[in-house]
Amino acid sequence: AMARPLPPEPSLAAALGALRSTAAFLSRALPLCRAHAVEFYTRGLWERLLKKTNEFSHLWKQNKSLLLPDAMYLLLVVLYQLYYRDVRQHFQKSFIFLCYTDDETFSDVFCGNSKKLINVHLFALAAKYYSLSSLGVCTPLEDILEAMRGSSQGTTGMFTVTGIKTDEFMNNKKSHEVQMMSELVDKIANYCGVKQVIDIGSGKGYLSSFLSMQYNLKVYGIDSSNSNTYGAHERNRKLKKHWKAYQRRGRANLKGQRWEKANVQPVERETECTSISEKLLNDSGLQSQDQVTIQPPCGFTETAASETSKQTQVDLVARTRSDESKLSEEVLAILDILPADAVEDFSSSRCNYGELCEEEKVQRKMASLKAKASKSSESNLYFPLTSCITAETELSDVITDLEDCMMVGLHTCGDLAANTLRIFTAKPEIKAVCSVGCCYHLLSEQFETQEVFFLHFTDCPEEVWGFPMCQYLKDKGWCCGRNARMSACLALERVAVGQMLPMESLFYRAVLQVIIEEIYGVTKSNRHVGKTFSKSTSFIDYVRKSLKKLELDDSKLPDSCIMDYYEKYKHRMNELEAFNMLKVVLAPCIEVLILLDRLCYLKEQDDIAWSGLVKLFDPVKSPRCYAVIALKKQPCF
Repeated sequence: AMARPLPPEPSLAAALGALRSTAAFLSRALPLCRAHAVEFYTRGLWERLLKKTNEFSHLWKQNKSLLLPDAMYLLLVVLYQLYYRDVRQHFQKSFIFLCYTDDETFSDVFCGNSKKLINVHLFALAAKYYSLSSLGVCTPLEDILEAMRGSSQGTTGMFTVTGIKTDEFMNNKKSHEVQMMSELVDKIANYCGVKQVIDIGSGKGYLSSFLSMQYNLKVYGIDSSNSNTYGAHERNRKLKKHWKAYQRRGRANLKGQRWEKANVQPVERETECTSISEKLLNDSGLQSQDQVTIQPPCGFTETAASETSKQTQVDLVARTRSDESKLSEEVLAILDILPADAVEDFSSSRCNYGELCEEEKVQRKMASLKAKASKSSESNLYFPLTSCITAETELSDVITDLEDCMMVGLHTCGDLAANTLRIFTAKPEIKAVCSVGCCYHLLSEQFETQEVFFLHFTDCPEEVWGFPMCQYLKDKGWCCGRNARMSACLALERVAVGQMLPMESLFYRAVLQVIIEEIYGVTKSNRHVGKTFSKSTSFIDYVRKSLKKLELDDSKLPDSCIMDYYEKYKHRMNELEAFNMLKVVLAPCIEVLILLDRLCYLKEQDDIAWSGLVKLFDPVKSPRCYAVIALKKQPCF
């Protein structure tokens, strides 16, 4: 039986209410969302989408030297400072109208006729209001961990025992994600009483490895990319490289603990000697009797002292062998998990085998035998598999010993996140799901134009789409568009703490588009510039390298002409920056639409006992930080 009830979850009505109001706001903001920075100058986006108002004129009167984009930028800086305030109270006092979702709701934000943005301040407040942190539909991570804590036995794995830390073979971002998600997955698995985990889109297997080694879960890591097999081998290579250091550290920690216990101060008062001597008889932490000077108490004979010394040494040897035995067991436990080529044969060590102590000889012999034995059998805890997963995938064809399990996905790209939820609802063996999606720009959309569909998603199965999933947005025929989904990938929290957008590269690309259209007459191309900016020494160098990538003749374009374009637009770079800031402010709202669509889909299913959105990661470290979690109904619910 479950130890504790799960925390309150938002109802389907509450989730749909939040989805409807967010969709109403975004339907007015879609022109901004769908605009592409590359076309900023060629399509005149600043003039088309933003309207000059008294708000800007007021700033001009204060400082006539400010241009419109500078004023806009200063406004956005102020709005960032407002962003983390309690927006609910502000709305209740000044912007009650945003509680409604009819067509007149946002008439003070967008012009009804021209559809242009006319009030930047209200726009930013509305964007904040329709973020997950303000809508009140998320479940705090602490609440779900606390509810599940009673069913977890607090399993301690090899990473903790041997002192191995995730940040020693992962970058800081991945280490943070793996540690946070693995703890939650372990709690859910224990709560549901399952030991098998399916990691969809497992990549290089960081999460899978950690779940198996830290929490003793049986993990199948499934990824469609063969190149990730190479990544898994690289991870094993790193483990092999650092393995001996981990082992030495574990042994040093054990010896250090014994040394600390042995390093007691000499006793000066005779009245304390008896109790200390008795303590020594029971304390196996000392390395040798001669490390501590003990003054025998009155009546304590030399014979007794001699017996005490012998007994302490016997206890010490027994404790030392016990500790070394435990360390050996830990080594063998990890050897069970790692593949055969992950650990070097100890017989090849540079140390002289004849000089080793007896315990180390036994330990190395056992480890060597175990390593050789593992060559004939795969690990029984982590199985990396290669398979392309779709909504129609029959898991029993991929996993022959499929049993009651849970499904997880750490930053599953595009449609894979949506298909993970579909597989979860379709397969009775899958008792729970914990999915963190990413790469929203790779989602297929049911109501996107056929031209765009065939360009990007020609391999999408009929009637299986990444967006929308829930019935409400399907009935509305809702479509974000690829540029809007690209905007959803922007990281507001990172920008808010000073990690600004790469404005110079965006400016270069926007001016390049002007050159391509005006000089070469090209408006669309299947070729891409890519990361040319990082390889360029100047704007001229950037333009020439880009034209070559686009297979356009740059010989008819002199340097002076290139620089004329640069000079023409450089004073308007702030416009582009302010425009992109507006898109950054909108990014969380588009993500809300996608995540609430997935949550509502789960809540429409009959056999779901609990479902919710949980902020799992620090958004500065990992911008795609929200997990979609669901548990199926069980007899004990």
